Amino acid sequence: MSFLAPFFLIGGLALAGPIIFHLIRQTTKERKIFSSLMFLMPSPPRISKRHQLEHILLLILRCLALALLALGFARPFLTQTELSDPTRAQPKRIVVLLDRSASMRREGVWPAARERVEVLLRKAGPADQVALYTYDRQAEPLVAFDDWNRSAAGDRVALAAGRLGAVTPGWGGTHLGNALITAAEALGESDAKSVPGPRQIFLVSDLQAGSRLDALQAYEWPKGVEIFVEAVKARNPTNAGLQLVADSAESSRVPDAGVRIRVTNAPESKKEQFKVGWTRRANPAEFVAPPIDAYVSPGQARVFALPLPKDLPGAEQLVLTGDDENFDNILHLIPPEQQQASVLWLGAELPDDSKQQLFFLRRAFSETPQLAVHVVAHAPSAPVLPEAVRAASVIFVSDDLTPATAMALREQVLAGKLLVFMAKNAGTASTLGALLGNDAVRLEEARLKTYAMFSEINFQHPLFAPFADPRFSDFTKIHIWKYRKLEAATIPEARVLAKLDSGDPAVLEVPVGKGRIYILTAGWHPEDSQLAISSKFVPLVWSWLELGGGVTSVATQYFVGEKVPVPVGVDATSVRQPDGTSVALAAGATDFKLTTGPGIYEFVGATRRQRFAVNVDANESRTSPLDTDELEHLGVPVAQPNTAAAPVPASKQLLQGMEAENRQKLWRWFIAATLAVLVVESALAGWTARRLATKSAEVGP
Repeated sequence: MSFLAPFFLIGGLALAGPIIFHLIRQTTKERKIFSSLMFLMPSPPRISKRHQLEHILLLILRCLALALLALGFARPFLTQTELSDPTRAQPKRIVVLLDRSASMRREGVWPAARERVEVLLRKAGPADQVALYTYDRQAEPLVAFDDWNRSAAGDRVALAAGRLGAVTPGWGGTHLGNALITAAEALGESDAKSVPGPRQIFLVSDLQAGSRLDALQAYEWPKGVEIFVEAVKARNPTNAGLQLVADSAESSRVPDAGVRIRVTNAPESKKEQFKVGWTRRANPAEFVAPPIDAYVSPGQARVFALPLPKDLPGAEQLVLTGDDENFDNILHLIPPEQQQASVLWLGAELPDDSKQQLFFLRRAFSETPQLAVHVVAHAPSAPVLPEAVRAASVIFVSDDLTPATAMALREQVLAGKLLVFMAKNAGTASTLGALLGNDAVRLEEARLKTYAMFSEINFQHPLFAPFADPRFSDFTKIHIWKYRKLEAATIPEARVLAKLDSGDPAVLEVPVGKGRIYILTAGWHPEDSQLAISSKFVPLVWSWLELGGGVTSVATQYFVGEKVPVPVGVDATSVRQPDGTSVALAAGATDFKLTTGPGIYEFVGATRRQRFAVNVDANESRTSPLDTDELEHLGVPVAQPNTAAAPVPASKQLLQGMEAENRQKLWRWFIAATLAVLVVESALAGWTARRLATKSAEVGP
């Protein structure tokens, strides 16, 4: 029992009054006539047995009345569970999110996280519903709500602890936003209506700054779902990371540009001197070449360039030494390999004539460390070897061809080749008709007073997609001096990709079997147009090369957990993992998903292999604590940890007490009891007085 006005209990001191009154000897009412007392010495009355407490029942009733009156004025009320926590008695629906990303591999982090999870599980009540999820890139249930509910109340913690004991930190990145959304949606499932209590998420993580939260930007957090952060700390504050830096445009043109890496150092680090060098997978602790010294101050990042290892087989990883935490100190690399592409040119132009189209085409396909394009030129009257046609990614035709050569090229286009036809003059109409299989094609020279310009271009087509940005879509500065008029209606399958301001087509696309034929009604050399000397020419011819399959963007660097597309042409049947084991690929599989750890993987096909490197996400090296305000800014309510019973604020306690006292109104019963006691006391006192008077009257005579 509690009291809203406990100071009125001081009135209980009035209980001493009746006791004192009962102890005082009252003056006797009996008088006897006696002779003069003037010659006697006065003497005070002596204590006798009559000065003890008399009329005990009356004394008890009078004290009880005063006590009940004091209790009534103190406004008592019964303390209930709602006073300390109004929702404590209600069953809760809880999701425990355990981080198992690569940063949790730091010393002391994972054991502390497991211990924190077990404490949270033990605090769950018998009526609570609990689910345990682990997450890195995605959240996966370790103990679902159904598993928890099906188990006996005494076996639930043991069930979760047993499954948790089989889990270790992985190598994936920390996608905290995806995990929080998964947990919130699990709490909002339809069966959650059976639990009227609060819905809570307990996040157990090192909460490092590299956690990805971008998924929360477009997510509306559900109302009533609270988050409690249980952050764990590593024993060592020092952590340096190693990441690969993408090559710039300038370095891609240098054959021996080497490898550019970035070394980051945490702000809390106590070290700043490290070494970086090449090692072999068999012995990562031994450098196979002299390492470089990397001085990086705490909280800073520096970029270093290392030469590629030559004549050192197996040196496919860089190692950073001098760091306390080594989970992100190895960088696996695949040495770059130059792709080879072939382009077939059929025309009478001389390769060194600066006024001809072949001259500009050769210079557009300049060699880079990533790609070497070989332009194979053939005279239109000379026989073309079938091997050269099959090896070519794109076939360019700028002159009239023999019927046999045109028929051979048409067969290759029907099989899937890409051919670009430049209408050099009206006499090439027969060759174009033979390539298209259409005898109705006609070409004629257009008559221009000055020049023509591009007016309508389909930037949605892959050929012109590189120019879709408004900064690059202006083709009006390219003047067309000569072009050939072609009626697109004579080619039913033709699709006009660009028109001139005269309304005539400039670029057409015609599907032929499995392949494509692109028709240009004007050449790009200076005699016909200014296209070759404009900034649009090189991206345009490279678009044809990409559409023809000559350029394949084969990525060799991935993060743990990413899907790796199966490279075209490898016909892979299995993937060799870093530990030497092989994983079979399903028939028709387009990607490989089991990149569970860092290292060198390899697609294995019947005649070809393709390797790729998998590394730890660079954001995992950002081990500084994440400010929870970032979650608040994204609309996620973060509450303080509630592992222990938190005291109720005094103001809240007072309001709850007033509400309980107003609802119970116990003071009325105390006042009624006081009145009842007084009635009994008055009756008993009257009876006692009458009894004493009768006794005195009997003694008097």
